[in-house]
Amino acid sequence: MKLTHEKSWYMKKWSIDILIDIIGGIFIAVGTYNFAAAAEFPVVGLNGIALIFYHLFGLPIGRVALILNIPIALFCFRILGRNFFLRSVRTIFITSFIMDYAAPLFPVYQGDRMLAAICTGVFSGLGFALIYMRDSSTGGADFIMLSLKAKKPHLTLGKIAFVMDTVIVLLGTVIVSKDMDSLIYGMIISFLLSVVVDKVMYGIDAGKMTLIVTDYAKEVAERIDQVSGRGSTFLKAEGSFARDKKDVVMCACNNKQMYVIRTAIKEIDPNAFIIIMESNEVLGEGFKTH
Repeated sequence: MKLTHEKSWYMKKWSIDILIDIIGGIFIAVGTYNFAAAAEFPVVGLNGIALIFYHLFGLPIGRVALILNIPIALFCFRILGRNFFLRSVRTIFITSFIMDYAAPLFPVYQGDRMLAAICTGVFSGLGFALIYMRDSSTGGADFIMLSLKAKKPHLTLGKIAFVMDTVIVLLGTVIVSKDMDSLIYGMIISFLLSVVVDKVMYGIDAGKMTLIVTDYAKEVAERIDQVSGRGSTFLKAEGSFARDKKDVVMCACNNKQMYVIRTAIKEIDPNAFIIIMESNEVLGEGFKTH
């Protein structure tokens, strides 16, 4: 019975992974083929390099990206691990197939270049984010980015992608379009893609965290609970100047609740020292589960 349940769970997870790969692959392929290629934009990642070969020699974008992936995948295999590698290989094949065989079935956008750049960045960002959230990747530059992320966990994927993709955008501009407008559009695409990736991956569960230094810690915590339903944590602190003992109330909440909490704190203690910070992601009771 247990084996049957586990098999059913794995089949369900595998099916969802395949579905997300297809949806993410469609977003990426449409952004690259139907918007960027037609406008001759330099785009990001290995697709950007494959797009250079597409413009110069007419080679299919998906298959070129697949071939370029092989040495990078082998190099990064040990860092990223067997399971992630196998998931990514599956995603690479699905995305490459969609790029070459499904994207051409959609109409190619021939309108305003700024709108094309916006759509390229947003669609591609959505596709990459969906794939990253299933603990997979489209290989190539993704392997390099996620390897850097494993080594430098404080860096966000969006920021790593922005730096790497800037180099590829410059190459695409110099080799293919050779005009300043395309460079600017390529940078806009790179920026939009990094923002969309970060917002989709972290922004959905983003919120605020506040630290309140006050002489009325218990009252402040009770008031926070009354107005927002959020619990608090008491921290013990010591002032560096007067060496007096202080209570610090720490509370995590969503963006909408912070204004109410801030107002309530001022009602209890107008002299409270309040620090409000952005939190990329909040996990635990009352928020998204681990």
